[in-house]
Amino acid sequence: MKQKKTGSRFIIGIAVALLLPLSFWLVINMLSKEKMPKLPKYYIAEGYDTQAEDSIYHRVEELTLTNQFGEQVSLNKDLKGKMVLVNFFFTNCPSICPQISSNIEMLQDAFKKDPKKKTTLDTAIHFVSISVDPERDSFPALRAYADKYKANPDHWWFLTGNRQTIYNFARKQLFVTMQEGSGGIDDFIHSEKLVLLDSNRYIRGYYNGRDTADIIRCADDIVILTRQKRKKKQS
Repeated sequence: MKQKKTGSRFIIGIAVALLLPLSFWLVINMLSKEKMPKLPKYYIAEGYDTQAEDSIYHRVEELTLTNQFGEQVSLNKDLKGKMVLVNFFFTNCPSICPQISSNIEMLQDAFKKDPKKKTTLDTAIHFVSISVDPERDSFPALRAYADKYKANPDHWWFLTGNRQTIYNFARKQLFVTMQEGSGGIDDFIHSEKLVLLDSNRYIRGYYNGRDTADIIRCADDIVILTRQKRKKKQS
């Protein structure tokens, strides 16, 4: 049974590795011909599945936590002007977290700067993984976990900090769960969601971090939003 699961994960990994470059090529090809694909929609505070053009969009508030090097970092100040892809995890997770982290690692590699090409996609997006078990996930534990997934600290943070702050951010700012909780020691959030924030900190997408098609959709949305930002600067 274990062999079957390992084989499935390997096949999924190969599929993502092959499809991501193809997906990027198709999107970038459209962008180079000035054909703007449909922009990702905004999400409003009432719920992640509610979208309407006449709504007041929810803007994500500031968050300051500790990264894998023990440094205090700010989501909005330190990452000003960048898109952010956020997920929630914990280092001892035996189930969904390793797969999600592996998929984010592939996204990180996919957006890595190619020295042969003039691209700024590597600086357009920053990955942020926030621990939901901050009592155990000290910054040295996060550092070891980050090293396991070859995380570039310039593009991928692993964060820990005050438990109630983290849980309030997950529920009230990113809406990764609609289930209420106190943020106390008996409260726990375990979500597959990746949340894409644009450079103005509006929510622009939710993705299943374990689903190949959603990972590709996420990558495409990042490319499209990057192109939109460039066009605004040029106009």
